[in-house]
Amino acid sequence: ISKKMKCILVFALLSIAMCLAYPAAPEAEIISLASEVTADEYNYNYETSDGSKQEQHGHLKNLGPEEDVLQVAGSFSYQGDDGKLYSVTYTADENGYQPQGEHIPHL
Repeated sequence: ISKKMKCILVFALLSIAMCLAYPAAPEAEIISLASEVTADEYNYNYETSDGSKQEQHGHLKNLGPEEDVLQVAGSFSYQGDDGKLYSVTYTADENGYQPQGEHIPHL
């Protein structure tokens, strides 16, 4: 397995593990889960019975000779303790993590 493939695979598996480890209501169950990993990209999505959802995809972008960066985009939503639905979309790349959502302050 190439170094790029190992990086993508590790990132994808860690992302899924972190998402599934997020403390959901005890009665929430995973109702759908899909993931795909190839040599240069990955994607996954899931939905739980409490309405929480997440999807993410990433791919390698070549910035120059021997310089690749992982570009990631995705979204997640969940119902907060206040009963409101919170949604976040984000990108993560050579410019850092950039989340967007109505409840996130704009700088």
